[in-house]
Amino acid sequence: MDKAKKALTVDEYLAVLPVDVNRTLSRLRQTIRAAAPQAEEVMSYQIPTYKYKGALLHFAAFKNHCGLYVVNKDILTMFAQELDGYNTSGTTIHFTPAKPIPLGLVKKIVTMRLEQNDAL
Repeated sequence: MDKAKKALTVDEYLAVLPVDVNRTLSRLRQTIRAAAPQAEEVMSYQIPTYKYKGALLHFAAFKNHCGLYVVNKDILTMFAQELDGYNTSGTTIHFTPAKPIPLGLVKKIVTMRLEQNDAL
């Protein structure tokens, strides 16, 4: 995943990942972009980042898991029941290609994050 850290674009970041991780994160990316077409997709902190009136979401791949950074801890509380079975830490949801976050849940999280940032 070291090559991913040098990526200048999300496409470059995804291109060097193992096939299963690439597939999982590409689906996540498509879901985020569909739910938040107004968000800007950039690389920040060497990971894919979405901005809308500030930080919206980030995602990243690691050796043994992937992470969806939801930026606001309240999201983990709001969706605690649906996130049961996933490890969370701070503002991050940990998942794997074998157990990805359901895309319907990702859409709900993105929608809530948009609402939170609109309220700022």
